[in-house]
Amino acid sequence: MSKQKLFVICFLFLGLQVINAQIQIKGTVKDVNNEPLPGANILEKGTTNGTSTDFNGEFSLSADPNGSLIVSFSGFETQEIPINGKTSFDIVLKEGLQLDEVIIVGSRNVRRTAVDTPVPVDVIDVGDLATKNGKVEVNDILQYAAPSFNATKQSGSDGADHIVPASLRGLGPDQTLVLINGKRRHQSSLVNIFGTRGRGNSGTDLNAIPSAAIKRIEVLRDGASAQYGSDAIAGVINIVLKDNTDGVSGSLGYGAYSTAIGDGWAEATGETLYNVEGKNRLDGEDKSFDGGTFKLDLNYGAKLNDKGGFVNFTTELLSKERTLRPGFSWRKGYGSAGIDGFNFMVNTSLPINDNTEAYAFGGRNYRDTDAYAFSRDSYADGDNRSVPSIHPNGFTPRITSNITDISVSAGIKHKLNNGWEVDFNNTYGENKFHYFIKDSNNASMKDASPTDFNAGGHSLSQNTTGLDFTKYLEDLMSGVNLAFGLEYRTENFIIFSGEAASYGLYDDNGVLMTNPAVQPVAVDGNGEELVGGSQGFPGYGPDNEVDRSRSNVGIYFDSEFNFTEKFLVGAALRFEDYSDFGSTFNFKLASRFKANDNLTLRGSISSGFRAPSLAQLYYNLKFTNIVNGESLPSLLSANNSTVTKAFGIEQLKEETAFNASLGFTYKIGGFTATIDAYSITVDDRIILTDNFDASGLNLGVDAAQFFANGVDTKTQGIDIVLNYKRTFDEHRVNVGLVGNFNDTKIEKINNGNLNRFTFFSPFSEAYLKAAAPDHKFGLNLGYGYKKLDVALNFTKFSEVQLQDFQWVETPAATQTEADALYAVATDIYKSKITTDLSLSYAFTDKITFTIGGNNIFNVYPTPQFDGWTDQGGLADSVQMGSDGAYFFTRLGFKL
Repeated sequence: MSKQKLFVICFLFLGLQVINAQIQIKGTVKDVNNEPLPGANILEKGTTNGTSTDFNGEFSLSADPNGSLIVSFSGFETQEIPINGKTSFDIVLKEGLQLDEVIIVGSRNVRRTAVDTPVPVDVIDVGDLATKNGKVEVNDILQYAAPSFNATKQSGSDGADHIVPASLRGLGPDQTLVLINGKRRHQSSLVNIFGTRGRGNSGTDLNAIPSAAIKRIEVLRDGASAQYGSDAIAGVINIVLKDNTDGVSGSLGYGAYSTAIGDGWAEATGETLYNVEGKNRLDGEDKSFDGGTFKLDLNYGAKLNDKGGFVNFTTELLSKERTLRPGFSWRKGYGSAGIDGFNFMVNTSLPINDNTEAYAFGGRNYRDTDAYAFSRDSYADGDNRSVPSIHPNGFTPRITSNITDISVSAGIKHKLNNGWEVDFNNTYGENKFHYFIKDSNNASMKDASPTDFNAGGHSLSQNTTGLDFTKYLEDLMSGVNLAFGLEYRTENFIIFSGEAASYGLYDDNGVLMTNPAVQPVAVDGNGEELVGGSQGFPGYGPDNEVDRSRSNVGIYFDSEFNFTEKFLVGAALRFEDYSDFGSTFNFKLASRFKANDNLTLRGSISSGFRAPSLAQLYYNLKFTNIVNGESLPSLLSANNSTVTKAFGIEQLKEETAFNASLGFTYKIGGFTATIDAYSITVDDRIILTDNFDASGLNLGVDAAQFFANGVDTKTQGIDIVLNYKRTFDEHRVNVGLVGNFNDTKIEKINNGNLNRFTFFSPFSEAYLKAAAPDHKFGLNLGYGYKKLDVALNFTKFSEVQLQDFQWVETPAATQTEADALYAVATDIYKSKITTDLSLSYAFTDKITFTIGGNNIFNVYPTPQFDGWTDQGGLADSVQMGSDGAYFFTRLGFKL
């Protein structure tokens, strides 16, 4: 069945649902002193239909006469009020804890809310955003909602085309810890190698979590290693899963990218270009739109008992076609990857009695991804990587993958008679990445070569067992929260080999080479030696296989002391011991002072660490790097290998960090503001070096590179979040400004006796510093009237500078040579502004239709016309990506 037919059938089905009549409700929300509460939230239970009070505490809302209102305000107790056909309400809220805004991350105090944390925490309502924009993956949502979060789709970067590397505050993807419902999430098994952000790092695959399963995302923008352990140098992202119990809801959406990019590209480059204006495409089709994206998600929630027990299921079906954008003859397939995926996620809790609760959550994500590698010319054009009988006109290999991501977490919470709360939990997660190379060949096999290859892959599993104790002492000072616990974690990293044809070099008799001394290498008609392995991505062979594990134990103490109602101090200590490299001890101090009811000052200092990942310790691969259309056989050597030691690269050790932040929050009426400055120094950051000459090692490669504790960095910046909400009559207005200034400097390159430019060249420096633009600002405007909602968002990205492949083609060995390359190899991507627009209309309280576009003015990165870009197109995937305008429709429904 086609996607279009499925869309029509679902639309007709939904149209048959009963349409409930609505009534207009008006009312006021005040405190016990009869003072109005401006900015209080009023939500119709079980829907996204809601509003907020104006400066006088008044509100107006259309709602189901048989429904209920959820009324909440920060620092006050939430109320649920049945409507029962009434049209006027006078609501009084009592001061107390607002459960809906309790922040899990950044504090183990269950009484802490978003507005009074001593460190900056963004609370992002994913459900609200998903109904107003066409962004279908978590990375895309956070990219435009969190001020210092950055994630850009890559192209021509092997595995990074399939799992998007993301960063917080400009640090590496592996320097941000991800939690689900407050429990540690496993990382991806992929380590980023080629031209991409986060080179040498492994991050957490946020897109493996269906956005429809998420209630909210909490982004802690502050170092938290002393609280949560390794990987929390830049901060923590906590994903809180849905817990609603109001039946079935979901959405059905479709969107596509415009291929319009403007004429004149071929004239500017003097080359024959591919995929311009949807013509001369690699796939042989003419298209005005490509990258068609279909998404269907369903969520079901139900009560399990009368004590608050629930179960919530989410399924998500996603299908996205590849995009194709202007590229040269050696990069005919420049564009973003295609995806066919299916997700499901479960979240459940079952209170056994008043003091004991059992809970569990987890899910499975499966994705079949498809991306083009660099093109190979025909044998007639001098490229002997092409088998002429199989690919007489050359070919463009496809790197496809099957990515399977599973997780399960289960635990039990119990409140002891002395007031201590105990949480015992076990969480297991695994990420498996399996490569299949298609439309390719193994040149050394000649006519016998297959075109599809099982290239092997890698997996990472993690099991974490934790025991946590928490107690809040109301009668001590103005409240004291104490928490301590221990955590035991095991990890296992595996590289598994593919079929022999994917990695092997064959001799002249068509036999896999095992003894080069007696087997002559296969040669072409000109006597030139032919290369082995699948073109596009070489398979992992038996020599690459890895099966390594480690364990670590962590013990922590976390506390918050409210010396007065206005003055709070938090302190945390953590000790960790790893089985493979030793132990580390870290601390954190944070404080908050309420100058008055509106203004709060806050700040923190902390030490941090990140243990080298198993992938950084043991990953190894022989591969072919493409430089200006030419192949460079290369070796990425494992950290424990004799080759690595021979070059003087030392055993990897942990990264160490020091984090300081200072800021304030201000709120009055419907206006809130948070501004926080930060400084993060990281010593011994693990990087992937550049290529060393390895032609004399008799390893069959020309170059070798390594993981090393290569650089010391300092990152400084400011995060700004401003928001204003107001409701008057039936009009709803929301204005938000989120922004980040960020600057990363390399303080020292730890190259020892190795050549500084070979160890970590300006080419690699630029990628490290460009993990985040110098600034990013988003202006978000929202307007609603009755059943209509309009969202208009502007995002400004700063200029980005990268160094192109000329640094790899002719590597600099001296400062003089480097200065000459700077003059010709610096690619400047100018500051850009993108515009997103969406319109939503609620036909009933059960059916909402949205139409809109992202980057509606089709803004692209500044083109580079010299053909040296790292990813092979006329631009690298910086800022807003390089796919252009995206237009979408979405139908939201509730059964």
